[in-house]
Amino acid sequence: MTALLEVEDLRVAYGKIEAVKGISFSVEAGQVVALIGTNGAGKTTTLRTLSGLLKPTAGKIVFDGQVLNGVPAHKVVALGLAHSPEGRHIFPRLTIEENLQLGAFLRSDKDGIAQDIQKSYDLFPILGERRKQAAGTLSGGEQQMLAMGRALMSRPKLLMLDEPSMGLSPIMMQKIMETIATLKSEGMTILLIEQNAQAALSLADQGYVLEVGTIKLSGTGRDLLVDDDVRKTYLGEE
Repeated sequence: MTALLEVEDLRVAYGKIEAVKGISFSVEAGQVVALIGTNGAGKTTTLRTLSGLLKPTAGKIVFDGQVLNGVPAHKVVALGLAHSPEGRHIFPRLTIEENLQLGAFLRSDKDGIAQDIQKSYDLFPILGERRKQAAGTLSGGEQQMLAMGRALMSRPKLLMLDEPSMGLSPIMMQKIMETIATLKSEGMTILLIEQNAQAALSLADQGYVLEVGTIKLSGTGRDLLVDDDVRKTYLGEE
């Protein structure tokens, strides 16, 4: 079966510094795939390259049968690949509802957009309760919910989430992970970067461990959870 996303020998550099050093991985439709690794491993750079924000120096990105190399970011979104970035990057002066509407900027189906806004409110009830509130007044966890809801507004075939639990309280982190599990159960394909390796691998069908721009280990989420190196390095176990 052909993967929804195929990354072959991807290399990305910032000037003379190579941040991603020839990685290859794939994401099948309906899977949750986790990329884990320490800061500086190349995880965020990889997602930014997949979404068209950075240009690879070598390698090939194929999404849903189409080569993405050289495709600008707004056209990548139109093809069905949505990116909820690290740091959330919501529009603080706009309301929650206006932020969600911006997630559908490529769409013209007003009824469908309204339905999907309501789906975001069903997924995150607190957003519906505060829909006319300025997004900048939300807590970090609520802003993360909004960033995820905004990404879903493009009706993506693949949702990329970069550090969705970063800086959140344990309760809010649990809520975000439960939401990812819900999306998975609904058939959403997800590429997940997450510092909480335990949570990420528990959700993942497949996982890849990045170290200094290369893939060090790969396997099912379940296999990586019991791998001795992963347990020592990323799960804090002896």
